[in-house]
Amino acid sequence: MPSQTAPLNKSRWEFADQIRARLLACKEDLQTEFQVGDRIASCYMDDLLDEADARAIYQAFPKPSEMLLLKDLREFKYVGLQMNRFHPILEEIIYAFQHPGIVQLVSEITGIPNLLPDEYLYAGGISLMHQGCYLNPHLDNSHDKDRQNYRVMNLLYYVTPDWQPEYGGNLELWDRGVKQPCRTIHSRFNRLVMMVTHRSSWHSVSKVLHQGQRCCVSNYYFSPHPLEERDYFHITSFRGRPEQPIRDIVLRGDIVLRSGVRQVFKHGIRQPHFYRQRSK
Repeated sequence: MPSQTAPLNKSRWEFADQIRARLLACKEDLQTEFQVGDRIASCYMDDLLDEADARAIYQAFPKPSEMLLLKDLREFKYVGLQMNRFHPILEEIIYAFQHPGIVQLVSEITGIPNLLPDEYLYAGGISLMHQGCYLNPHLDNSHDKDRQNYRVMNLLYYVTPDWQPEYGGNLELWDRGVKQPCRTIHSRFNRLVMMVTHRSSWHSVSKVLHQGQRCCVSNYYFSPHPLEERDYFHITSFRGRPEQPIRDIVLRGDIVLRSGVRQVFKHGIRQPHFYRQRSK
């Protein structure tokens, strides 16, 4: 069970050194996997950090009661982005992924130039899912909090020890749209997944079937340029699964309604949640 008893035994720069070494060691394989055609561009790498460090990050996760609950037809999960409220090691690992050397390596692996990390953690941070939690098929919001840059990359780092595929809580990529079968990537302990986000990158998280807690550290990268030939904008958009036709109708209506609100209000009805890191 996660707690805040984990020691702060690494800085973001030390974590970044580990991440950089692993990315360099696997660079060619990751490049090859990311360039596979006819699917949402993605790749993953195991054993990202020393096992003891990965376990310390998991142990530092706050309790669900200390996080923000998001629960409706679209999703059921707990999130945290006000990192100053949690164990310092969580902020260190999040911002390790924003080290310039890491961002540059991800750019080289993916072939996406001009990547920009997000110090405000707009939709990034940490997430926790226990039994019954899920995330329906969705597209991520297309831009950063100020609608200046395009959201183009999602980095997901899973830290729950001994998490088995049959436990659920796995990443699902809907390569041919939400009406066709999805591709599943197991949210294995100490695994980093990198995937593009754009107008066709439908993805979801399968329902958690286990009593444990699936914990994830998330980062988004942005770019001044879209991944497609023309400009676009869309809100975070949810759909029903193939076996959820009624929910799909409701969620498609939800997209229309919330998109209309965003045409009037830049940030919607509520102000966006974001975080500014402490100076180091």
